[in-house]
Amino acid sequence: MTSSSAPSRKALSKIACNRLQKELVEWQVNPPAGFKHKVTDNLQRWVIEVNGASGTLYANETYQLQVDFPEHYPMEAPQVIFIPPAPQHPHIYSNGHICLDILYDSWSPAMTVSSICISILSMLSSSTAKQRPADNDRYVKNCRNGRSPKETSGLMQIWGPEQVRSAGPLKSGLYLVATPIGNLEDITFRALRVLKSADVILSEDTRHSGKLLQHYSIKTPLLSYHKFNETQREETILKRLQQGDIVALISDAGTPGISDPGTELAKLCIKEKIPVIPIPGASALVAALSASGLSTMEFTFVGFLPKHAPSRKERLLVSAKETVTQIFYVPPHKLKQFLEETCSIFGDSRQCVIAREITKVHEEFWRGTLREAKEAFSTHQPKGEITLLMEGKEDSVDETPSEAQLESELGDLISSGHSLSMAVKLVSEGTSVKKKTVYTLALRKFRKVQSNDNSS
Repeated sequence: MTSSSAPSRKALSKIACNRLQKELVEWQVNPPAGFKHKVTDNLQRWVIEVNGASGTLYANETYQLQVDFPEHYPMEAPQVIFIPPAPQHPHIYSNGHICLDILYDSWSPAMTVSSICISILSMLSSSTAKQRPADNDRYVKNCRNGRSPKETSGLMQIWGPEQVRSAGPLKSGLYLVATPIGNLEDITFRALRVLKSADVILSEDTRHSGKLLQHYSIKTPLLSYHKFNETQREETILKRLQQGDIVALISDAGTPGISDPGTELAKLCIKEKIPVIPIPGASALVAALSASGLSTMEFTFVGFLPKHAPSRKERLLVSAKETVTQIFYVPPHKLKQFLEETCSIFGDSRQCVIAREITKVHEEFWRGTLREAKEAFSTHQPKGEITLLMEGKEDSVDETPSEAQLESELGDLISSGHSLSMAVKLVSEGTSVKKKTVYTLALRKFRKVQSNDNSS
């Protein structure tokens, strides 16, 4: 039996291959009743035997389905046709094409080959007459290369709930679009729709973002927008928005404005009464927190620490005293420095979680104390983005530090460049000791510093 001809398709993407391998294994273990997959070496084209259910017009009849998978399956719907001779049915043309309104209107990436086959068998079983569609002759005559004009124009689009419901056009405004943090599957239908509909996409790195857009066949023009040019770009972007353009902003990964460019542009748009619309999605901090095993009831997202040593130490001193989970972004080349500093400030027995390469092939969650982490990463530098979580400080009945502890904290801050008054302020805010008491101790131990402050 000869299958219908069809134009050559692009090779399957890695995501499509992985998805189909899983579906094939599931099919072999638990195939839907009434179907048999004719095993071939071609993962991109399946041939499936369909046996008509007993008690229906097609009982004891056997037909063959041909399923061709597009490059970006399951984001794109597969082409499903009957290999002639096709069953006579009000929704099946004589060339084997199935009425697209029946087969594809409800397509979504959550569907599988099994669910398609079950829908087709249900369609056959419910038929009350063996006949062709009313427009069969015209339809078959107009087909070219084995595919219908309707299918050719519509099949390769990205399918999702927004398209199924024929959502209206997007309104003008700034769209902050979250993008995958590693795995390209972690993008929403809504994000794809916005990126396809936008007049321009602002991108932190156009080369990096270009790969994402190419993967989903998005042709929207890119414009670089990063921390080194955001001030110069503001006037141009604002003008386009005021003229009614749809502007999408993406970062290299995750949500724009969260430890990435975007905050200042959002502020400017709000000031100018221009809509700012968030398109939520993947987030490294939320993903890491959810799988960390640390408390999720309350947390503080610190992000990247300051580069300036005194400012960095000041921030860590504040975090060390908080009783809620602390979340940091740490560049891999600075992990060793981070662990050394936090060991001395948080105490080396504090529990931490080091989440690395989240959603990627080499995803890793390392758990232990700061002392153990310092030892584990002392001899090698890990690769990839790191989200580091620290458990909050345990509540203690007696929070009153000794005079020696107060003196030590004051000395550390002063030696880091803080004035005596600022050191007193920071220490008193983190303890139950009154500021006056801390100030008296500071004057007694560090009076020379106070004299130098006054003389300057």
